[in-house]
Amino acid sequence: MIINTLLIFLYTYFIIVCLYLMLLTVSAYNFKKRINQSAAPLRLAIVIPAYNEEFQIESTINAIRKSSYPKNLYSIFVIADNCTDQTSVLSKLAGAQVFEHSNPFNRGKGQALDWFFKNHKDAYANFEGVVIIDADTVLDNNFLKEISSSLSHPDVKVVQGFNGVFNMENNWRTALLSAAFNVFNHLLPAGHNRIGGTAGLRGNGMAFRVEILKKYGWPSYSAVEDAEFSLNLILDKVLVHYNPDAIVRSEMPVTGKQAETQRMRWEADKYKISKKYFPLMVRALSTTHRICYFDAIMSLITPPLALLIIGLVFLSMVTLFINSKILPLTGFCFILITIYVFSGQIMKKASFKVWCSLLTAPLYILWKIPVYIKLIKNRSDKKWIRTQRISEMKKKF
Repeated sequence: MIINTLLIFLYTYFIIVCLYLMLLTVSAYNFKKRINQSAAPLRLAIVIPAYNEEFQIESTINAIRKSSYPKNLYSIFVIADNCTDQTSVLSKLAGAQVFEHSNPFNRGKGQALDWFFKNHKDAYANFEGVVIIDADTVLDNNFLKEISSSLSHPDVKVVQGFNGVFNMENNWRTALLSAAFNVFNHLLPAGHNRIGGTAGLRGNGMAFRVEILKKYGWPSYSAVEDAEFSLNLILDKVLVHYNPDAIVRSEMPVTGKQAETQRMRWEADKYKISKKYFPLMVRALSTTHRICYFDAIMSLITPPLALLIIGLVFLSMVTLFINSKILPLTGFCFILITIYVFSGQIMKKASFKVWCSLLTAPLYILWKIPVYIKLIKNRSDKKWIRTQRISEMKKKF
């Protein structure tokens, strides 16, 4: 009796989550970006936080210079966060203004951004918008134009562009990550916006009206500081709006070791943030009844896709021996997940290679199982480890 009750509870949870993903999927198909095409181009400050990025920083700055945006309407600022290489020197040679953050006990992307926005307001105060990109980023030619059009809309104070994969062709892992980004960095933000929620910050290719950063600085220091900041903004009724045509692409891990380092940081802090913000969102929903808080709650209780699939597989194995009559519920959930994943590829017009990479998804899920086990064992380990770039790996050989 107890086991059957537990099975029903778990199936109820999985079905609710999968139906929520289906709601976002349908909504994403009906998404329309908010822009003001008739507005004059804004003055933009482009901020690049960097830690030992001497192999990437010049090409990133050069990509900005090659964009179609008027050169007299933007300036580039590099935050050299505790760098021990030539990042600062190369950034200056490429034409950027460099701000050196030297505090080995308080390092990290969130810490560096907060230091810059709180201590160097004079550097960006005269701009109308602030764009933040990573140091290994390739910008689409119209990225800045799209960002300006979004920030010019009266309802938009924060905008997130589409963050894609630059090195998709490297191997099956990067192709699969491209497929994942089509879902997580396009379908989800589009769906969230369409139902009245926040698109969420995705860490790269995001922009703000200046008054937002003057007010908040960058109050989030975790490995998923972008998601944490998004939740802080929701509590103040500020939504992140999505513009799929503001496109940036960045380098993704090509080896299991690279990916494990990155995932260990992200997944651990996602759990901590969910635990912290869930009661805050419930309280906000109970007092205001705004859809953005319901959406935030559902996002917080929705596990990563790999963990969702692992959970469903385990549940179906148990159900097979306990109560096989309800086993079709697992199939129902998997059908919804398939529609969800495939829709992301359809919306982004994925290449044939990206579609084929979905066949390797079971390998990726199997790889993630020991990663989750390590997370449980090392949940008290707060050591920050930087993900190694491909260019650094090549230099060793």
